[in-house]
Amino acid sequence: MWVWWPKPAEQPRERQYLDFTACLLTDEHGLSGPDAAPVWAGMQEASLATRAKVEYVAVTGPQTVPNALPFLSSLVQGRCDLVFAAGPVPVDAVREGASTFPKARFFVVGTSVQKPNVSTVEGKSPAEVQAAVKRILTSAVPTS
Repeated sequence: MWVWWPKPAEQPRERQYLDFTACLLTDEHGLSGPDAAPVWAGMQEASLATRAKVEYVAVTGPQTVPNALPFLSSLVQGRCDLVFAAGPVPVDAVREGASTFPKARFFVVGTSVQKPNVSTVEGKSPAEVQAAVKRILTSAVPTS
């Protein structure tokens, strides 16, 4: 007598992400920088909770606003739904470049930028910044 067990459903080999991407622009220190580390941690937590994609780009070369602007543009034009900026040069690049992309949504850490499409991530400690980023990203991801 032969018994055939049904094949188990195949599990996806990779994580299935939503069509929603949040991006982080950092300075030359990348994700290990003190400004970027809590932002990235909050983004990763939100990604695990929502299945949103998260990416980052570090500004390489001279740490100046003119050099950072092409990196910022690449994130917006690369279909990032939200763009976080951490560190003085990335934040200043958002301050200067946000009006070029009026439909983009920017979030800066550590300072206020007076632009209609820029919001400030509030937090006095790295843990508060991390929690705020997670909250912002989680609430921005579409649920359907």
